[in-house]
Amino acid sequence: MSENGSDTDRGTATGRGPQGGDRGGAPVNRGTAAEGGTEQAPIPELVIISGMSGAGRSTAAKCLEDLGWFVVDNLPPALIPTMVDLGARSQGNVARIAVVVDVRGRRFFDNLREALADLDAKQVKRRVIFLEASDEVLVRRFESVRRPHPLQGSGRIVDGIDAERSLLRELRGDADLVIDTSGLNVHELRAKMDAQFAGEEEPELRATVMSFGYKYGLPVDADLVADCRFLPNPHWVPELRPFTGLNEEVSGYVFNQPGAKEFLDRYTELLRLIASGYRREGKRYVTIAVGCTGGKHRSVAMSEKLAARLASEGVETVVVHRDMGRE
Repeated sequence: MSENGSDTDRGTATGRGPQGGDRGGAPVNRGTAAEGGTEQAPIPELVIISGMSGAGRSTAAKCLEDLGWFVVDNLPPALIPTMVDLGARSQGNVARIAVVVDVRGRRFFDNLREALADLDAKQVKRRVIFLEASDEVLVRRFESVRRPHPLQGSGRIVDGIDAERSLLRELRGDADLVIDTSGLNVHELRAKMDAQFAGEEEPELRATVMSFGYKYGLPVDADLVADCRFLPNPHWVPELRPFTGLNEEVSGYVFNQPGAKEFLDRYTELLRLIASGYRREGKRYVTIAVGCTGGKHRSVAMSEKLAARLASEGVETVVVHRDMGRE
Protein backbone atom coordinates (compact mmCIF):
# COMPACT_ATOMS: atom_id res chain seq x y z
CA MET A 1 0.00 0.00 0.00
CA SER A 2 1.62 3.25 -1.12
CA GLU A 3 1.37 6.60 0.66
CA ASN A 4 -1.22 5.48 3.15
CA GLY A 5 -1.70 3.47 6.30
CA SER A 6 -1.32 -0.25 6.59
CA ASP A 7 -3.98 -2.72 5.56
CA THR A 8 -4.63 -3.87 9.13
CA ASP A 9 -7.36 -2.36 11.30
CA ARG A 10 -5.82 -1.89 14.73
CA GLY A 11 -6.58 0.33 17.71
CA THR A 12 -9.58 2.14 19.10
CA ALA A 13 -9.80 5.92 19.30
CA THR A 14 -12.19 8.17 21.17
CA GLY A 15 -12.19 11.94 21.53
CA ARG A 16 -12.57 14.18 24.52
CA GLY A 17 -12.37 17.91 24.86
CA PRO A 18 -13.93 21.03 26.26
CA GLN A 19 -16.16 21.27 23.20
CA GLY A 20 -17.20 17.62 23.31
CA GLY A 21 -15.43 16.47 20.18
CA ASP A 22 -12.29 16.43 18.09
CA ARG A 23 -12.25 20.00 16.93
CA GLY A 24 -9.22 21.41 15.21
CA GLY A 25 -8.29 23.92 12.56
CA ALA A 26 -7.12 27.40 13.36
CA PRO A 27 -8.11 31.02 12.75
CA VAL A 28 -6.32 32.83 9.96
CA ASN A 29 -3.49 35.12 11.00
CA ARG A 30 -3.95 38.74 10.14
CA GLY A 31 -1.20 41.02 8.86
CA THR A 32 -0.27 44.34 10.38
CA ALA A 33 -1.45 47.63 9.00
CA ALA A 34 0.68 49.03 6.19
CA GLU A 35 1.79 52.66 5.96
CA GLY A 36 -1.05 55.09 5.47
CA GLY A 37 -3.45 52.99 7.54
CA THR A 38 -4.18 50.43 4.80
CA GLU A 39 -4.55 46.89 6.12
CA GLN A 40 -2.34 44.27 4.53
CA ALA A 41 -3.81 41.13 3.04
CA PRO A 42 -4.27 38.36 5.62
CA ILE A 43 -1.29 36.01 5.84
CA PRO A 44 -2.32 32.43 4.96
CA GLU A 45 -1.91 29.68 7.53
CA LEU A 46 0.64 27.10 6.36
CA VAL A 47 1.06 23.38 6.99
CA ILE A 48 4.17 21.59 5.71
CA ILE A 49 3.64 17.85 5.25
CA SER A 50 6.77 15.73 5.14
CA GLY A 51 8.07 12.40 6.32
CA MET A 52 9.03 8.99 5.06
CA SER A 53 8.12 7.85 1.57
CA GLY A 54 5.27 5.38 1.88
CA ALA A 55 4.17 6.69 5.29
CA GLY A 56 1.02 8.40 4.02
CA ARG A 57 1.92 11.92 2.89
CA SER A 58 -0.47 11.79 -0.06
CA THR A 59 -3.34 10.60 2.14
CA ALA A 60 -2.66 13.38 4.66
CA ALA A 61 -2.52 15.97 1.88
CA LYS A 62 -5.75 14.70 0.33
CA CYS A 63 -7.46 14.94 3.72
CA LEU A 64 -6.48 18.60 4.07
CA GLU A 65 -7.63 19.24 0.50
CA ASP A 66 -11.02 17.77 1.37
CA LEU A 67 -11.14 20.13 4.37
CA GLY A 68 -10.73 23.13 2.08
CA TRP A 69 -6.97 23.66 2.17
CA PHE A 70 -5.07 24.69 -0.96
CA VAL A 71 -2.58 21.82 -1.38
CA VAL A 72 0.65 21.86 -3.40
CA ASP A 73 2.53 18.58 -3.84
CA ASN A 74 6.33 18.37 -4.10
CA LEU A 75 6.98 22.10 -3.97
CA PRO A 76 10.70 23.01 -3.73
CA PRO A 77 11.26 24.44 -0.24
CA ALA A 78 12.77 27.66 -1.60
CA LEU A 79 9.42 28.45 -3.24
CA ILE A 80 7.31 28.05 -0.09
CA PRO A 81 7.57 31.74 0.97
CA THR A 82 6.64 32.77 -2.57
CA MET A 83 3.64 30.46 -2.45
CA VAL A 84 2.48 32.07 0.79
CA ASP A 85 2.91 35.58 -0.70
CA LEU A 86 0.89 34.60 -3.77
CA GLY A 87 -1.83 33.16 -1.55
CA ALA A 88 -2.07 36.40 0.41
CA ARG A 89 -2.38 38.46 -2.78
CA SER A 90 -4.83 36.18 -4.57
CA GLN A 91 -8.39 37.33 -5.15
CA GLY A 92 -10.60 36.08 -2.37
CA ASN A 93 -7.44 35.21 -0.40
CA VAL A 94 -6.16 31.68 0.01
CA ALA A 95 -6.45 31.40 3.79
CA ARG A 96 -4.92 27.93 4.31
CA ILE A 97 -2.08 26.38 2.34
CA ALA A 98 -0.60 22.88 2.71
CA VAL A 99 2.69 21.98 1.04
CA VAL A 100 4.11 18.47 0.64
CA VAL A 101 7.90 18.42 0.87
CA ASP A 102 9.71 15.13 0.27
CA VAL A 103 12.88 13.56 -1.03
CA ARG A 104 11.70 13.73 -4.62
CA GLY A 105 12.87 17.33 -4.34
CA ARG A 106 16.01 16.36 -2.40
CA ARG A 107 18.31 18.73 -4.30
CA PHE A 108 16.20 21.57 -2.90
CA PHE A 109 15.84 20.06 0.55
CA ASP A 110 18.77 21.98 2.03
CA ASN A 111 16.81 25.17 1.38
CA LEU A 112 14.01 24.17 3.74
CA ARG A 113 15.55 25.62 6.90
CA GLU A 114 16.19 28.92 5.13
CA ALA A 115 12.58 28.95 3.90
CA LEU A 116 11.28 28.29 7.43
CA ALA A 117 13.38 31.16 8.79
CA ASP A 118 11.92 33.43 6.10
CA LEU A 119 8.38 32.40 7.07
CA ASP A 120 9.08 33.06 10.75
CA ALA A 121 10.40 36.54 9.91
CA LYS A 122 7.12 37.24 8.11
CA GLN A 123 5.15 35.96 11.13
CA VAL A 124 3.51 33.24 9.07
CA LYS A 125 1.62 30.77 11.25
CA ARG A 126 3.12 27.44 10.20
CA ARG A 127 3.09 23.84 11.35
CA VAL A 128 5.22 20.89 10.28
CA ILE A 129 3.50 17.48 10.14
CA PHE A 130 5.86 14.50 9.91
CA LEU A 131 4.61 11.04 8.93
CA GLU A 132 6.65 7.91 9.53
CA ALA A 133 6.34 4.14 9.80
CA SER A 134 8.55 1.22 10.77
CA ASP A 135 11.07 -0.17 8.27
CA GLU A 136 9.15 -3.44 8.06
CA VAL A 137 5.89 -1.70 7.18
CA LEU A 138 7.53 0.63 4.64
CA VAL A 139 9.23 -2.30 2.88
CA ARG A 140 5.91 -4.16 2.71
CA ARG A 141 4.15 -1.13 1.22
CA PHE A 142 6.79 -0.59 -1.46
CA GLU A 143 6.80 -4.28 -2.35
CA SER A 144 3.00 -4.35 -2.57
CA VAL A 145 3.01 -1.68 -5.30
CA ARG A 146 6.23 -2.96 -6.91
CA ARG A 147 7.89 0.43 -6.89
CA PRO A 148 11.46 1.31 -5.84
CA HIS A 149 12.22 3.66 -3.00
CA PRO A 150 13.22 7.07 -4.43
CA LEU A 151 16.61 6.94 -2.66
CA GLN A 152 17.56 3.27 -3.05
CA GLY A 153 19.44 3.71 -6.33
CA SER A 154 21.02 0.37 -7.22
CA GLY A 155 20.63 -0.88 -3.66
CA ARG A 156 17.74 -2.42 -1.75
CA ILE A 157 14.56 -0.79 -0.48
CA VAL A 158 15.94 -0.84 3.07
CA ASP A 159 18.98 1.11 1.87
CA GLY A 160 16.73 3.84 0.54
CA ILE A 161 14.71 3.91 3.76
CA ASP A 162 17.88 4.22 5.85
CA ALA A 163 19.18 7.08 3.68
CA GLU A 164 15.84 8.88 3.91
CA ARG A 165 15.68 8.57 7.71
CA SER A 166 19.13 10.15 7.96
CA LEU A 167 18.14 12.96 5.64
CA LEU A 168 14.92 13.72 7.52
CA ARG A 169 16.14 13.21 11.10
CA GLU A 170 16.55 16.92 11.85
CA LEU A 171 13.19 17.82 10.35
CA ARG A 172 11.49 15.12 12.42
CA GLY A 173 12.96 16.62 15.55
CA ASP A 174 11.53 20.04 14.66
CA ALA A 175 8.08 18.77 13.68
CA ASP A 176 5.00 20.05 15.51
CA LEU A 177 3.19 16.75 15.04
CA VAL A 178 4.62 13.27 14.34
CA ILE A 179 2.20 10.57 13.19
CA ASP A 180 3.29 6.93 13.10
CA THR A 181 1.18 5.18 10.47
CA SER A 182 2.61 1.68 11.00
CA GLY A 183 -0.63 0.39 12.51
CA LEU A 184 -3.05 2.66 10.66
CA ASN A 185 -5.08 2.05 7.54
CA VAL A 186 -6.17 4.86 5.22
CA HIS A 187 -9.38 5.57 7.12
CA GLU A 188 -7.63 5.70 10.50
CA LEU A 189 -5.01 8.11 9.17
CA ARG A 190 -7.73 10.35 7.76
CA ALA A 191 -9.50 10.24 11.12
CA LYS A 192 -6.30 11.40 12.83
CA MET A 193 -5.94 14.28 10.38
CA ASP A 194 -9.60 15.21 10.79
CA ALA A 195 -9.16 15.22 14.56
CA GLN A 196 -6.29 17.68 14.24
CA PHE A 197 -7.58 20.01 11.53
CA ALA A 198 -11.37 19.78 11.17
CA GLY A 199 -13.54 22.43 12.80
CA GLU A 200 -13.47 26.11 13.46
CA GLU A 201 -11.45 26.68 16.61
CA GLU A 202 -8.03 25.43 17.67
CA PRO A 203 -7.47 24.56 21.34
CA GLU A 204 -4.36 25.78 23.09
CA LEU A 205 -3.04 22.24 23.43
CA ARG A 206 -4.22 18.94 22.00
CA ALA A 207 -3.17 15.64 23.55
CA THR A 208 -3.27 12.05 22.36
CA VAL A 209 -3.22 9.55 25.22
CA MET A 210 -2.17 6.15 23.84
CA SER A 211 -2.22 2.87 25.72
CA PHE A 212 0.23 0.23 24.47
CA GLY A 213 1.87 -3.06 25.32
CA TYR A 214 5.61 -3.14 25.90
CA LYS A 215 5.84 -6.58 24.32
CA TYR A 216 4.75 -4.99 21.03
CA GLY A 217 7.27 -2.16 21.23
CA LEU A 218 7.26 1.49 22.23
CA PRO A 219 5.17 3.93 20.14
CA VAL A 220 7.71 5.80 18.03
CA ASP A 221 5.65 9.01 18.02
CA ALA A 222 5.37 9.28 21.82
CA ASP A 223 6.54 12.50 23.46
CA LEU A 224 6.11 11.11 26.99
CA VAL A 225 5.99 7.51 28.21
CA ALA A 226 4.48 6.26 31.51
CA ASP A 227 4.99 2.69 32.73
CA CYS A 228 2.11 0.97 34.59
CA ARG A 229 3.84 -2.37 35.05
CA PHE A 230 4.41 -1.59 38.73
CA LEU A 231 0.73 -2.43 39.30
CA PRO A 232 -0.55 -6.03 39.66
CA ASN A 233 -1.67 -7.44 36.33
CA PRO A 234 -5.40 -8.28 35.98
CA HIS A 235 -4.36 -10.86 33.40
CA TRP A 236 -3.58 -13.20 36.29
CA VAL A 237 -7.08 -12.86 37.73
CA PRO A 238 -9.10 -15.50 35.83
CA GLU A 239 -12.44 -13.69 35.99
CA LEU A 240 -10.85 -10.43 34.69
CA ARG A 241 -8.55 -11.86 32.03
CA PRO A 242 -11.10 -11.88 29.15
CA PHE A 243 -11.97 -8.21 29.65
CA THR A 244 -10.07 -4.96 29.01
CA GLY A 245 -9.36 -1.82 30.97
CA LEU A 246 -12.58 -0.35 29.62
CA ASN A 247 -14.49 -2.77 31.83
CA GLU A 248 -15.55 -1.24 35.16
CA GLU A 249 -14.46 -4.29 37.16
CA VAL A 250 -11.00 -4.27 35.59
CA SER A 251 -10.64 -0.52 36.09
CA GLY A 252 -11.79 -0.85 39.69
CA TYR A 253 -9.28 -3.63 40.31
CA VAL A 254 -6.45 -1.50 38.86
CA PHE A 255 -7.26 1.61 40.86
CA ASN A 256 -7.77 -0.29 44.10
CA GLN A 257 -4.12 -1.34 44.00
CA PRO A 258 -1.60 0.53 46.20
CA GLY A 259 -0.07 3.45 44.35
CA ALA A 260 -2.50 3.56 41.40
CA LYS A 261 -4.50 6.62 42.44
CA GLU A 262 -1.38 8.36 43.74
CA PHE A 263 0.35 7.73 40.40
CA LEU A 264 -2.60 9.21 38.52
CA ASP A 265 -2.66 12.29 40.75
CA ARG A 266 1.07 12.96 40.58
CA TYR A 267 1.40 12.24 36.88
CA THR A 268 -1.48 14.63 36.20
CA GLU A 269 0.39 17.29 38.19
CA LEU A 270 3.52 16.61 36.14
CA LEU A 271 1.57 16.91 32.90
CA ARG A 272 0.06 20.18 34.10
CA LEU A 273 3.57 21.56 34.52
CA ILE A 274 4.73 20.20 31.16
CA ALA A 275 1.62 21.50 29.38
CA SER A 276 2.31 25.03 30.64
CA GLY A 277 5.82 24.81 29.19
CA TYR A 278 4.55 23.44 25.89
CA ARG A 279 2.12 26.34 25.58
CA ARG A 280 4.88 28.87 26.24
CA GLU A 281 7.03 27.23 23.57
CA GLY A 282 4.17 27.15 21.06
CA LYS A 283 3.88 23.34 20.97
CA ARG A 284 0.29 22.43 20.16
CA TYR A 285 0.38 18.63 20.15
CA VAL A 286 1.59 16.05 22.63
CA THR A 287 1.38 12.26 22.55
CA ILE A 288 1.38 10.59 25.97
CA ALA A 289 2.00 6.84 25.85
CA VAL A 290 0.89 4.71 28.81
CA GLY A 291 2.23 1.17 28.78
CA CYS A 292 1.76 -2.18 30.48
CA THR A 293 2.84 -5.65 29.41
CA GLY A 294 0.16 -6.43 26.83
CA GLY A 295 -1.64 -3.11 26.44
CA LYS A 296 -4.99 -4.58 27.41
CA HIS A 297 -5.74 -3.95 31.10
CA ARG A 298 -3.64 -1.59 33.22
CA SER A 299 -2.54 0.86 30.51
CA VAL A 300 -6.07 1.07 29.08
CA ALA A 301 -7.64 1.81 32.46
CA MET A 302 -4.95 4.40 33.31
CA SER A 303 -5.20 6.05 29.88
CA GLU A 304 -8.95 6.51 30.23
CA LYS A 305 -8.62 8.14 33.67
CA LEU A 306 -5.69 10.29 32.57
CA ALA A 307 -7.52 11.50 29.46
CA ALA A 308 -10.55 12.42 31.57
CA ARG A 309 -8.32 14.45 33.90
CA LEU A 310 -6.73 16.33 30.99
CA ALA A 311 -10.11 17.02 29.37
CA SER A 312 -11.46 18.42 32.64
CA GLU A 313 -8.59 20.95 32.60
CA GLY A 314 -9.38 22.18 29.09
CA VAL A 315 -6.94 20.03 27.11
CA GLU A 316 -8.64 18.55 24.07
CA THR A 317 -7.82 14.87 24.25
CA VAL A 318 -7.98 11.86 21.94
CA VAL A 319 -7.63 8.36 23.42
CA VAL A 320 -6.06 5.58 21.33
CA HIS A 321 -5.76 2.00 22.56
CA ARG A 322 -3.09 0.71 20.21
CA ASP A 323 -2.81 -2.90 21.33
CA MET A 324 -6.07 -3.55 23.14
CA GLY A 325 -7.45 -5.76 20.35
CA ARG A 326 -4.38 -7.97 20.00
CA GLU A 327 -4.42 -11.55 21.21
